[in-house]
Amino acid sequence: MRQLSITLSLLALLQTLPAIAQVPETTSVISSDFIQQVTAVKWMTNFSDGKFYPERLLSRAELASIMVKAFGLNKRQAVSKENLLIPDVPATHWAFNDIQIVLKTDIMKGYRGNEFFPNQKVTKAEALAIFAQAYGVFQFPNDAVNEILAAYPDEKSIPAWARKAIATVATEGFLNTDAQGNISPLRPVTRGDMAYVLSKYLQRQQQQPETPEVPIIPNSPQSP
Repeated sequence: MRQLSITLSLLALLQTLPAIAQVPETTSVISSDFIQQVTAVKWMTNFSDGKFYPERLLSRAELASIMVKAFGLNKRQAVSKENLLIPDVPATHWAFNDIQIVLKTDIMKGYRGNEFFPNQKVTKAEALAIFAQAYGVFQFPNDAVNEILAAYPDEKSIPAWARKAIATVATEGFLNTDAQGNISPLRPVTRGDMAYVLSKYLQRQQQQPETPEVPIIPNSPQSP
């Protein structure tokens, strides 16, 4: 009787294991190389304990600061405009200057009442759209956008306002997905997500075009 009781207990335990093992992975694995690349150029930084915390979520203020650094927004002409009155971002706020810059350059938008909500977390769709706004959104026709995004299983969950921006990021090779190829546009964006996008953008900037070699034509006159 005791042996039967133990067997039943083991069966009950095993029945719970598949549910744990089959939980789908919703985040992509971010290589430490990507993190090292973006911290080396100071587009993102480690915390005071020396750790990066790639799974930590990004706030709007943090994203504004990253965009200013990565795209040199402080050098754009629009920055010379008068400062905006933002009720929830006083001049004493740590990201005051960066938030002023992203608003003046139209890289990010405020909300009703000119509020910015600096502590609000950002979805992946929002972060990619803001990145693409700074990078330059490709004006693909809708058919081309749909064709590009059709490669991703969860493309139907991409908000209409973000589709061209995300198609731009995907076309440029900056988009990270999970193991199943999902973008997960509606989940909060992490520091690791942003490090991946920025590292790919950095690699693109660092690529130098090769100088084409002029072909030698036999028996041709020498140039002076």
